[in-house]
Amino acid sequence: MTQQDSLKKILEERRKRVKEQLEAIAKKNKRAGDGYTTIFPNFGRSEDENADEVANFTDLLSLKDNLEKELKEIETALQKMKKGVYGICEKCGRKISKARLKAAPTTRYCRKCKDASRLAYES
Repeated sequence: MTQQDSLKKILEERRKRVKEQLEAIAKKNKRAGDGYTTIFPNFGRSEDENADEVANFTDLLSLKDNLEKELKEIETALQKMKKGVYGICEKCGRKISKARLKAAPTTRYCRKCKDASRLAYES
């Protein structure tokens, strides 16, 4: 099995897990394309329960956003594999190291370009 085959398997497993997590806290929103709408929890009718619902919903919104972002990154990486451009830096066009891809299979940039963009951001 090639490294790309093993990374594809990892990405497909991650995609499945992320979708399961999303479906536990949100439902597909047909109006939002591939997006999800967070399910509002219903704990009860007392003020304390209502406050807990709002706090929990706020946490779920953040979690949903993070899961959607991760799912999009996974889908992008899998599409790149299909197109034959996986593992190529989007900024400089060089190959991304195997070690970097293994550590972060959804990465879009080589180490040099990622570090350069981080330094520019921090400046």
